Amino acid sequence: MKKRHLLFLRDVLIYTFTAFGGPQAHIAVLLREFVEKRRYVTEEELMELNALSQVLPGPSSTQTLVGIAWKVGGLRLALLTFLVWILPSAAIMCMAAISYKMFAGQVKFNHIISYVQPMAVGIVAYATYTFANKFLKTRVSMMLAIGSLIATLILHNAYAFPLLILLGGIISSAMETQQQENELRVKLYSNVNPNKVAYFIGILLFFAALGAVINQTSPFSLPIRLFENFYRNGILIFGGGQVMVPLMYTEFVDAKHYLSNSEFLSGYALQQALPGPTFSFTSFLGGITLGNKGFGIGGQIIGSIVAVIGVNTPGLILILFIVPFWDDLKKITRIKNSLSGINAVAVGFMATAFILLVRPFGGNWIAYLLMLGTFLLLHFTRIKTPFIILIGVVMGLVL
Repeated sequence: MKKRHLLFLRDVLIYTFTAFGGPQAHIAVLLREFVEKRRYVTEEELMELNALSQVLPGPSSTQTLVGIAWKVGGLRLALLTFLVWILPSAAIMCMAAISYKMFAGQVKFNHIISYVQPMAVGIVAYATYTFANKFLKTRVSMMLAIGSLIATLILHNAYAFPLLILLGGIISSAMETQQQENELRVKLYSNVNPNKVAYFIGILLFFAALGAVINQTSPFSLPIRLFENFYRNGILIFGGGQVMVPLMYTEFVDAKHYLSNSEFLSGYALQQALPGPTFSFTSFLGGITLGNKGFGIGGQIIGSIVAVIGVNTPGLILILFIVPFWDDLKKITRIKNSLSGINAVAVGFMATAFILLVRPFGGNWIAYLLMLGTFLLLHFTRIKTPFIILIGVVMGLVL
């Protein structure tokens, strides 16, 4: 491996342990460290990759970083970069899932969690607010957001998400696009390798079918079905890790009861205090799920691995396959316009998650005050989410 590639991996490792704050903060660090200091790519190339990651489903920060690695050193460096970026936070979340049951019965732990969980809901509320401000600019987008909110509250079904995302994209594309792009679309589609598309869809269908066919009493059944669940969600998540929360909560807590509301919020709060990709939260979900089903520590590790690989694979495949013809893709206005509808629907999903997460608080006015305080801190100050979670832990220890 070239010296430049080793230096790049070292910089990625440093970035992994210092990248707090989600995709918006991550792009600023990439601009400073990877463009201005190291000149691995130009500012224009970074912005292009960031724009591409916004168009594609999957983890936007991960896709941007992997895209930089691909430009610097090709496929091998891109895959190594993905592992260096994802493994530390995923391992921590896996260990948290394993140790959660050990501490869950302790009074002090539960007292700390009672402060931290409302703060996690406050973070979800702030993410919903910022997404709404950013994406709900037209009457169409507002109607799509309201419609997706109502639909998900009524249906309580994980399979409602892909249908609503598809409808949102189709409606906004149809209403906002001029009929002038046939030539560009033909050029784009001629560059798409149908075999790659077939592999991408085939993985999903294979594991979905395998999970349905295999005897559900078999110890292999749940890990296979989990992979399909996370892989499918990885295809559906536009806009970064904040959008992951409503999809995962609806499917794993509300519909399938794989884990409790308290477990979900505790894991999300911990992830917010860690650097690295927001998608590492899935490591906790997978570990807790198999732990709750009696699989033991080995099973929890498998659950974490299955979750992380499943949710990240679609985004990884897409960024590596589509980068070569992004120059054509970005010219298609219909694709850009469909994204506005998808983002509007995602705002509705996030509002649904907020409502579902607030319900268990009941008449606990302290929880509502903590949630409101978190929202106000994020809105009116520059205090980052890791410090807010730390404040919750300290309050739980002292009060």
